[in-house]
Amino acid sequence: MSWVARRWHYRRSLASRVALLTTMAVGASIAVMALAAFMVMKHETQAALDQSLLNRATQAAGSNALSEVTVRGAPAWMLGAADVRIIFVNAEREEILSADDLPSFALGKPELAVAAGERPHSIRTLSDEGGTRYRVATVPAGSGQALVLAQSLESQDLTMRKLGTVMLVSGGLGVLAAALAGWAVASNGLRPVRRLTRSVEKIAVTEDLTPLRVEGDDEIARLAAAFNQMLGALAASRDRQRRLVADAGHELRTPLTSLRTNLDLLAQADGAVPTGAVGLSDTARRELLDDVRGQIEELTILVGDLVVLARDDEPEAAISALDLAEVVDRAVTRVRRRAPGLEFDVLLEPWPSQGDATGLERAITNLLDNAAKWSPPGGTITVRLAAGVLTVDDEGPGIKAADRAHVFDRFWRAEESRSMPGSGLGLAIVRQVVDQHEGHVEIEESPGGGARMSLSIPSGTDPGASASGQFREQGRE
Repeated sequence: MSWVARRWHYRRSLASRVALLTTMAVGASIAVMALAAFMVMKHETQAALDQSLLNRATQAAGSNALSEVTVRGAPAWMLGAADVRIIFVNAEREEILSADDLPSFALGKPELAVAAGERPHSIRTLSDEGGTRYRVATVPAGSGQALVLAQSLESQDLTMRKLGTVMLVSGGLGVLAAALAGWAVASNGLRPVRRLTRSVEKIAVTEDLTPLRVEGDDEIARLAAAFNQMLGALAASRDRQRRLVADAGHELRTPLTSLRTNLDLLAQADGAVPTGAVGLSDTARRELLDDVRGQIEELTILVGDLVVLARDDEPEAAISALDLAEVVDRAVTRVRRRAPGLEFDVLLEPWPSQGDATGLERAITNLLDNAAKWSPPGGTITVRLAAGVLTVDDEGPGIKAADRAHVFDRFWRAEESRSMPGSGLGLAIVRQVVDQHEGHVEIEESPGGGARMSLSIPSGTDPGASASGQFREQGRE
């Protein structure tokens, strides 16, 4: 296929393709019907002629004087057979007795076989030297003789040619009408598609995500409804992105401002100190450096959380078989190092599952960090894993019932936590990871008055087969 042909192929519109396919289908149907009608007509005409010749030949063969009159050269019209040629065949002498107007075609073995009584009759088509076709019927006419009637097929061929011409012209007109009708139907039927295309192109240019107008309940209406669902998802994604950018800018502003202030103080302290002025003491310098280090660490955590939550697509995770108890064990070990002043009461039941061990460990670590942040000094964090449900209880003030619906929202922070470190992204990451694992997380009130975080992950195998009633216990520290 040349470059021009490929270019033309890809530029054809859907309406032209529908019209072309319609024309081809109708044209093929007309061709098949016309050919079938022509063949049936030809067969029926041929069968009627053959039966007529055989009947006439059988009746004429009963006349004893017919052979004498024929041999003496009487014309066929005198015998009442002006449309046929009458011929007698003698099988014994293998000679042909006929009038003078015998067509110039050669009779042969089929006719002699009928005369010899070897065949009941014979009928076939022969052509003379001028190309005129004859239908030749042969029947027995006494002992050793056969009567042959030959009728010209010129009138029949002429009729069939006229019929073929009429069918060809009618078929061509039918194909043309089908092409016009196909183009009209395709153009009118695809008008809603063109309107929908223009609307979508306008959305692509203006970025206006207003839902499209849906009319009717046909396939085009379903397509428009599907586009509206897509537009709704895009609008929600854009709103989430805008809120994320706005909230991130607000959260980043505070640590960056504090960090810049502390760095300015350190820069001034390292500069020339005017006479009589007092510079920063070593203790103040260490405190500033510790403050800067803490702010950098807080900023690093915040940026990492933002990167995780800002991704619309799920990151490629290493999905593998895991034991949730082992994941919780590693998370508890990490948080215990961060909160040395707290006790951890841990009792874990093995729970085989499938998932991303790194993501689950980060989510569980965030739950434990949240419990550690709200627990008083010397308090106890109770961690239980049974039947695939992880519960984390703290001894803090708990979470108000009105705030529980917002705890897992991005950047949401309760009034009591405004002055505490954190960005409000940790629990949002927990919900994102749990959703990716088709699990569930919820907040309740702990029996001790604090908050209880419950996290459940579906099992990858039968939990009863691997648990076997055994528990991993770390005890209190």
